[in-house]
Amino acid sequence: MNTKNISRIALGTMLITAGIAHLTFARKDFQAQVPDWVPMKKDDTVVYSGIVEIALGASILATPKKHRSLLGKITAAFFTAVFPGNISQYKNRKDAFVLNTDKRRLGRLFMQPLLVAWALQSMKE
Repeated sequence: MNTKNISRIALGTMLITAGIAHLTFARKDFQAQVPDWVPMKKDDTVVYSGIVEIALGASILATPKKHRSLLGKITAAFFTAVFPGNISQYKNRKDAFVLNTDKRRLGRLFMQPLLVAWALQSMKE
C-alpha cells in the first residue's frame, strides 16, 4: 500500500470518527464551534455536520479511483465551509476539547489549511 492510500484511508477514518464524536460523546464541545450567526440550533448544526462527516469519510474509503479527485475537492470545500466555526471559537474565547487558551485556539486556525491540503493531496489522481 502506498503513502497516498494510507493518507486517504487515514482521512476517511478520521472523518468517520469525528462524525461519530459529533453525534455522541463530543456533541457539547462541537457546539462551542458553531458561530452565533448560523440560523439553526447549535445542536442541529452539530448533528448535521456530523452526518456529513460520516458520509464524506465513508465515501473517501469507498469511492473508486476515478472519482477521488472530485471527492477530494468536495472534502476540501467542507473543511473550508466549517472554518468560520474555528474563527468563532477563537474570537469568542470558547473552550472546547483542549482548546482552552487563546494560543491553542489560534493554533487550531492554522490546522484547517492542512486539512484542506490533506484532502486534496490524498485524493489526487
